[in-house]
Amino acid sequence: MTIKHIFAALVFSALSFTQINSAHAGKPVNINAASAAELADSLDGIGDAKAKAIVAHRLQKGAFKSADQLTEVKGIGLKTVEKNASFIKLGAAPAAK
Repeated sequence: MTIKHIFAALVFSALSFTQINSAHAGKPVNINAASAAELADSLDGIGDAKAKAIVAHRLQKGAFKSADQLTEVKGIGLKTVEKNASFIKLGAAPAAK
């Protein structure tokens, strides 16, 4: 293999990786009602730990009134909120049991 072939293979691999990660780029989710698993599955850059922190914050402080309030959750920054803005929904919280 020549350097040119190796470079082409690396570029192709990088592009494929980017497309795979972009494919996970979110789906609509009500952050006031979703479970941690639903949040982790729906929001890009939100894994299990951050999703559990979102649910804990919601239980402790009540429903989110804006998507920007997610930045109050440790580990979630404005870039993550902005990246997911089109997927974050602010529906009603489930009724207390």
